[in-house]
Amino acid sequence: MRFIVVVFLLLLSGFSGLHAQQVVVPADTDVAQPQHMTVLDSVAQATAQRQQFVSDSAATAFIMPDSNRTNQLTALLLNNDLYKGHTFLDIPFTSKKKFGDGRSRKSRDPWIIVLIIALLLYTAMLNLSMGNEVKGVFQSFYTKRSSQPEKDDRQINAWAFIGLFLLFGLTFGLFLYQLAAYNNVYYVISGFRLFIALSIIIIGLFAVKFLILKVLGFLFDINRVVGEYITALYLTYFNITFVFLPVVVCFSLLASALIPYLLALALFLIVIIFVWIYLRSSVNIISNFRFHKFYLFVYLCALEICPILILIKVLDL
Repeated sequence: MRFIVVVFLLLLSGFSGLHAQQVVVPADTDVAQPQHMTVLDSVAQATAQRQQFVSDSAATAFIMPDSNRTNQLTALLLNNDLYKGHTFLDIPFTSKKKFGDGRSRKSRDPWIIVLIIALLLYTAMLNLSMGNEVKGVFQSFYTKRSSQPEKDDRQINAWAFIGLFLLFGLTFGLFLYQLAAYNNVYYVISGFRLFIALSIIIIGLFAVKFLILKVLGFLFDINRVVGEYITALYLTYFNITFVFLPVVVCFSLLASALIPYLLALALFLIVIIFVWIYLRSSVNIISNFRFHKFYLFVYLCALEICPILILIKVLDL
């Protein structure tokens, strides 16, 4: 009986120690207490988890496209851009579209306008100071000159000849510069220096030509004939100068599409002046002075045609 009592006391003391070791959690802590879930809530939660699982699985899966479904983008491109003609012969050479990449527009040298104004002012000064000589040059185109050397040599004085000859060289040089720029011909020098070089070449070329003619007239004792011929030459050149002057003005102001028409008109006027003044005077000289026509042919090839061809070849026009 005593043994049973001792065992009962030992068991009682063990239960009390276990109770003392339990941790009491305060009521205001953030530890989530298990909540009782109903059957409907558990079903809804399981359905949502299933849907999330299916969507995650579909994101990483390759879905085969439906071959019977029409591709709207491909149908639109084929309808608008696919060629539906025959053998490509009905395609126009020019497109009707208004847009494009564009093209660069060539800008002209601004110093040309200043130079043209200076040439016009220089011409006006010549007309004011030497009006009779300039008037005589214009009248030579309309009236037939006398074959007397005294009258021909006195048509213009030396200063008028130098002034008009300088105007001829500058105007012709500016015309060649504009023509080279229009044809996209480039040289070692460019700009204003190229214009000065061309003008000097032209003035030097025609000055040497007049000098050679004077020497030939002195050597062969035909000064009268040579004098008449030189008069016909510079009257032709000075009349051509007054054609080149408005041509260079229009050359610097007109659009590039109109330049071929301007060149054709200038060439037509130059041919008329050349035929009407130069050939008329030359025929008059030849009729009064009898010599073999072979000499005339050699002269025309050596001093008239050949220098012009050399100048065109050198300028690559």
